[in-house]
Amino acid sequence: MIAIRGPESAAPLSYGTQVARLFNAYVAVRWSTAAKPTTGPDSVWIGVLKRDVRFRFAFEAHNPPTRAQAEALLGELLTDRAKRRERALMVVDFPLGFPRGLAAGLNLPGEAPWRAVWDQVTKMVRDRPDNVNNRFGVGSEINRRLTDGPFPFWGCPPRDTLTTLQPKRGRDHGPGDVPEFRHVEEGVKGANPIWKLYYNGAVGGHAILGIPMVQRLKQARGAGMKAWPFETGFKTISENDLAGVDLVVAEASPSLGPAMAPAPGESKDAASLRSMVEQLARLDEAGKLAAMFAPAKDAAAAVVETAQAEEGWTLGA
Repeated sequence: MIAIRGPESAAPLSYGTQVARLFNAYVAVRWSTAAKPTTGPDSVWIGVLKRDVRFRFAFEAHNPPTRAQAEALLGELLTDRAKRRERALMVVDFPLGFPRGLAAGLNLPGEAPWRAVWDQVTKMVRDRPDNVNNRFGVGSEINRRLTDGPFPFWGCPPRDTLTTLQPKRGRDHGPGDVPEFRHVEEGVKGANPIWKLYYNGAVGGHAILGIPMVQRLKQARGAGMKAWPFETGFKTISENDLAGVDLVVAEASPSLGPAMAPAPGESKDAASLRSMVEQLARLDEAGKLAAMFAPAKDAAAAVVETAQAEEGWTLGA
C-alpha cells in the first residue's frame, strides 16, 4: 500500500477558531473499477486532511492497490477520527443514488428507495480481494429484471457481452423508461449517465462497486454515520442536525475546488485530492460549507423530494 504525506497544509491555509466547524477532518475518495491490483492512475486514491500531533491540519494521500485494502484503510482512518471525537466529512466521486424509478421498477421493498437500491446492489456485487468483480454481471441482471433486454445499462468489453448487456447503447430513453439522468445531471453538458458501465468517463461501475463499500461502512457505524442528502435532509446542515454523528458521506464532483499544481514529489492524483479537501476545509472555516448541503433557492419541491428520497445529489452542484 502506498501512502504519501503531502505538504504541510495548515500553514498556508491559516485555519482559525472564529467559526464553529461542522467537521474536524475531511476525506476524499476516488474509487476505481480496476479488475486487478493496481496503483497510480485509474486506481483507488484516498486523501485525508486531519490534525497532526501539533493540532495543525496536515494532508496525506493513500493509494492502496485493491478496493478491499482501501475499504479496510478507510475503516481504520474513520474509526480513529471517531475515537478522537473528530467528526469527518467523506466525499466520494461516484453517485450514491440512481435515477428515479429504479427501485419501483425492480419491485424492491421498503419505504426508502435509495436504501432499497443500496441493499439490492450490495447483495448482487461480488468483489474479490484481488479486484476481480462482477459489475458487468450486476448491470446485466438489473437489465434483465427491469426490461428483459440490454437496457438501461450498457457498455462492456466485447468478451463480456451478454443478451442483456451490450457494448454500445441500444436505444434512447423513452417516456415509460427510467430516466437517463438524475435531476442533478440534467442539462449538464458532457454528463455521463450512471447506466454507462464502460469507456471513458463511465461512472456506473464505480457506483455499483462503491455503494456496497459505503453500505458496509454505515453498517459498522450505525447512527454515527449519515448519508447526504438521504439521512441528513437536503438542506443547510446545522450542528444540531449532526448531534451524535461522527461521519457524513456525500457525493462530490472531482473538480470541487481550484486545481492545484503538484508539490515536489506529489502525483497529480494526490494533488487533486488535496485541492478538494483543502477547499472543503476553507469553506467550513468560513461558515459556508453548511449551505452547500442545501438545494438552490429556486429548486422545485419535486426535485428536492426526489433527490432526498432516491437520486441523491452532487455537493456543490
